[in-house]
Amino acid sequence: MISEPASQISPSAQPQVQCRLIRSKWMFIEAEPDPTVPRSGTSICWCVHTQKVMGPDGQVVTPEACNSERACFEAL
Repeated sequence: MISEPASQISPSAQPQVQCRLIRSKWMFIEAEPDPTVPRSGTSICWCVHTQKVMGPDGQVVTPEACNSERACFEAL
């Protein structure tokens, strides 16, 4: 599978974590970011409150879905 270099991927295509309660394995990897390697979009996220892939509101936890429209959202 060939993917586009990170420099050609739009910033909106790369998840921006806005809720301080979301966690993912990629947050715990201690390595210098390599802009030539795009971040995998297959990471599983979880909520700090529930410790599950579903938030306290019963909705799925993803960087895109965890936004200010949700009652459980807490800004960074």
